Amino acid sequence: MTTRQTISAALFALSMAIASTIAYAIITHVLAPFVDKSDDLLGGMWAVIATVFVFRDTRVHSFSAGVARLVATTLSMVLCLLYLLIFPFSGLGMAAVIGLGTFVIMLLGRPDDIITTGITTAVVLVVARISPENAWHQPLLRFADTLVGIAVGVSCRWIAAYVVFPAVGARAR
Repeated sequence: MTTRQTISAALFALSMAIASTIAYAIITHVLAPFVDKSDDLLGGMWAVIATVFVFRDTRVHSFSAGVARLVATTLSMVLCLLYLLIFPFSGLGMAAVIGLGTFVIMLLGRPDDIITTGITTAVVLVVARISPENAWHQPLLRFADTLVGIAVGVSCRWIAAYVVFPAVGARAR
């Protein structure tokens, strides 16, 4: 690896770390007055996951990952919310929601989003099971966390491409 590649890799890693810190701080400060500590921390983690998911090697890849994450998460959250408004958590119910999400994603022609939809559904429903009082809040909270994570990740990636990388002579990508 050349010196320029090493510097570029270090700047990319630093930019992702900064973006993750920003996403975590935003969510944990915004949610703190409204939810208990465990939801606050879960929200911070969920925002960081979304940030890392969309922070890609190029601006175009980052934006594309942001759109994919938004589509998959939106579908998952709608299905989870509808399910939790009608039924309490069950393993069979979770499997049904994952299957339905997979089917809808396939109909939308987005098979690459099946994984994100399924993982999001599993996490949201299991967390709703862990905290069954007001379980239907979980999809809404996790959707907000994801939106913040996507916005921070994509924005920080674009800022890094135009500000950080050119400062050391690297090409904006």
